[in-house]
Amino acid sequence: MTFMVDVSTPTRRNGGTRTRTWAVVLAACTGQFLVVLDVSVVNVALPSMRTDLGLSASGLQWVLNAYSIAFAGFMLLGGRAADLYGRKRMFLVGLGLFTAASLAGGLAQEGWQLLGARAAQGLGAAVLAPATLTLLTAAVPEGPARTKAIGTWMAVGAGGGAAGGLIGGVLTDALSWRWVLLINVPVGVLVLIGAALWLAEGRAGERGRIDLPGALLVTAGLASVAYGIVQTEESGWTAAATLVPLLGGLALLALFVLVEARTAKPLMPLRVLGARAVASANVAMFVIGSATFSMWYFMTVYAQNVLGYSALEAGLALIPTSVAVVVGSKCAPRLMVRTGAKNLALIGTAMAAAGFGWQSTMTADGSYLTAVCLPGVLMMAGTGLAATPLATLAISGAALGEAGLVSGLVNTSRTMGGALGLAALSTVAAARTDGSANPVELTAGYALAFRTAGGVLLCGLLLMVIWLPRHRTARDQGLFRK
Repeated sequence: MTFMVDVSTPTRRNGGTRTRTWAVVLAACTGQFLVVLDVSVVNVALPSMRTDLGLSASGLQWVLNAYSIAFAGFMLLGGRAADLYGRKRMFLVGLGLFTAASLAGGLAQEGWQLLGARAAQGLGAAVLAPATLTLLTAAVPEGPARTKAIGTWMAVGAGGGAAGGLIGGVLTDALSWRWVLLINVPVGVLVLIGAALWLAEGRAGERGRIDLPGALLVTAGLASVAYGIVQTEESGWTAAATLVPLLGGLALLALFVLVEARTAKPLMPLRVLGARAVASANVAMFVIGSATFSMWYFMTVYAQNVLGYSALEAGLALIPTSVAVVVGSKCAPRLMVRTGAKNLALIGTAMAAAGFGWQSTMTADGSYLTAVCLPGVLMMAGTGLAATPLATLAISGAALGEAGLVSGLVNTSRTMGGALGLAALSTVAAARTDGSANPVELTAGYALAFRTAGGVLLCGLLLMVIWLPRHRTARDQGLFRK
């Protein structure tokens, strides 16, 4: 039984160890920024993509969903691979695939080529994202420093999602839509070189077989369910075109659970969900992701299709919202010391729900301050406050050697919720507008989507009150030990 050297093993005293730790933190945060950025960076470029490649309206949704479904579906596989085959190795593999797929997407000449590249990007992100968190937790000892590092990781990830609109707008207006993907290439190459030179290898378990059938089942099931939801817009809920993929997807997900219960080396050991902290925090992440992922999409199309903003203006308009989610994530570790993880998660979710309710009062001639800026700040500040304590609760419930699995599960829950939430809320908005391009009708559809998302968050808030572990002091939790 051969174990590789863990990334937390000091190779030099004092300054050398500190330098290596910061190199790990920098690489982990940059990788997380890239994978989350690409969830949202294409939003403002969608009209240009449609014109250039002749994509349909549903095809535009799949530019987003091809990435998020592959990302969510294979992230458990990525998390397990990081534990078994080495965090550095999987970080490099994931970032290499992500960078190559970004190049392919930026050079795409047909719609199907772009969708294929986005799916490959999602697969690379699924390998990369869990490795970033396990690199971080292995390099930083448990206690205040780790909590601060996780808060930074969450803030950078949140900032990546939040900055997507601005970065996408600048690149689309100044260059072309292709650069929202091509920009990843030089950044990815630089991080690959730095990671290869500075990161030490490490893994948390024996080499072994990974559960590829499980990963394929969960990804196919999720994609099928999302496709079925999208089909309701054209065919309704009772049509065969809707019911077949919906029921087929649910059957595949049920088969996934059955396979995981019986296989010797499951992708997701079901016993992991036996820990209350892990199960409840992941369900909460799923609910929050289902609302907040779609927020960026609807805010962007509202600004462009109704208020008449350009791609760059739409990106600039969302800067305060972007700052709010980063500030919320950075403040969360300090506030957790005073309030406890559960209470802060509840406060953040309640703030986000209030912001969604406010946003649902939007009008076709709304002002920037009250129809975009302030409700957006409230939504994303609350999301930033809620995400860090939920991630911390989930990871604190992980058994030794399963940090990669649980970190992958946390990201999977949030991204899977986002993929299904976008499909469902887009259908809600489309049903209300009924194909109209009138700004008043479009606004009514977007408002209904925000109102629905706010209701989902309130249901999630009630679930968290009942299910999240009881509030304990920081000293009792052991999360902030000196």
